[in-house]
Amino acid sequence: MNLVHLFDSSLIGRRDAVALEYRNDTFTFGELEARSNRLARELSSRGLGRGDRLCVYLANSVEMIDLYLACVKLGIIFVPINILYRDREISHILTDADPMALVSATEVVSPVPVWSPEELTTAASAQDHARPALHAIDGDDPAGIIYTSGTTGTSKGAVLSHNNFAANAVNLVTCWEIQAADRFLLALPLFHVHGLGNGLHCWLMSGCRTRLLERFEHQTAAATFLDFRPTLFFGVPTVYVRLLGFDPAIAREIGGFMRLFVSGSAPLPPQVHQDFLALFGHTILERYGMSETLMNIGNPYHGERRPGTVGFPFPGISARIVDGEVQLKGPNVFTGYWRRPEATRDAFIDGWFRTGDVATVSDDGYYTLCGRKSDLIISGGFNIYPREIEEFLQEHPAITEAAVAARQDKMRGEVPVAFIVTAEPLDLAELEQLCREKLASFKVPRAFVVLEKLPRNALGKVQKHLLPA
Repeated sequence: MNLVHLFDSSLIGRRDAVALEYRNDTFTFGELEARSNRLARELSSRGLGRGDRLCVYLANSVEMIDLYLACVKLGIIFVPINILYRDREISHILTDADPMALVSATEVVSPVPVWSPEELTTAASAQDHARPALHAIDGDDPAGIIYTSGTTGTSKGAVLSHNNFAANAVNLVTCWEIQAADRFLLALPLFHVHGLGNGLHCWLMSGCRTRLLERFEHQTAAATFLDFRPTLFFGVPTVYVRLLGFDPAIAREIGGFMRLFVSGSAPLPPQVHQDFLALFGHTILERYGMSETLMNIGNPYHGERRPGTVGFPFPGISARIVDGEVQLKGPNVFTGYWRRPEATRDAFIDGWFRTGDVATVSDDGYYTLCGRKSDLIISGGFNIYPREIEEFLQEHPAITEAAVAARQDKMRGEVPVAFIVTAEPLDLAELEQLCREKLASFKVPRAFVVLEKLPRNALGKVQKHLLPA
């Protein structure tokens, strides 16, 4: 089977049900089926077929969903590009992926043809709405290439198969009990695996009614929740920090109709867990995934959702810790990096994918992430995990954000330095003294740098390589 078969339970089986709200329009599953069929025929008429790449540089929109479904049906490899990327980053992906074309709503310097979504939609409207005759697409065929954030060197394209996406969706829909009766508020960018691999696939498999936002806007978030009244929401830590600013009465009302809040893409501080529970009456379900593997590990839907941990491996996924590093096996793990055989070989050991993430596991099986292996600070022979210090600093009422990174030191090799964002003036000498009272001496930051904001990517993950030197 491939993803088309997985989606047909909704596209065909629930054709008359309302599938999507976007801006002021609503679409049934049958309408999405017809729109994507027309677009598939249009793409085919332009010479695209199984195994070809199509790059897509778009913000969240119904046109982006049409494109993804059309690609899945034809076996075209969907290559989303981060909408925040600019010419240099876009050029790298276009050169590396070697696509047939790029779909973009804005002018982009491109070595391949650029098609606007409006032009494609207009041209597709003249095509037949019946599903085109399809060539057999195997579950192991690539469905997408997701480019990593490229924090070290140029970004690499992780090749994800139909089976990778399908196994991930089946796990999440099953473990989180997502059903057609759910109402899903989707504000995550579809160019990222969090929005695409989790959000889009869970919606299309379960058949729930979804409202798609172009982006999360904290100024209108409360009104959006109250108007749509979702039961399901996926977010990132920065979004949940924003939600903590809701009026308590509104938060309680939202908590009354919500069923599940899920967080991922970056660690959620335990303090945010506690504050969110007190305000909304919900314990956020935190999970752990990657571009190369989709979802790996998650806290249970039923049972203890333990703050600070990411829970247990999902069904069918094996995890182990070797020299502190999480290594994985399972149907979710990608097939390799696009045209990077050496990088692919380096990413695996005896069939296990080396995540580069450092973690511990409790006696009862809960995994706790400690940070990236590349973030580990070795100071005077002692190992320092930045996340531990970051979480401690974020417990301070005046600190809204914190990131700890290594800086070179002649005596100790490396020392930790803290970069903080504050909500009010803060005496840094007092902060240092507090750290000395609560942390081992070698973990105390050797400097505290106050910033207006931390550099983050589109999913809210701190980009430590962009912190001041």
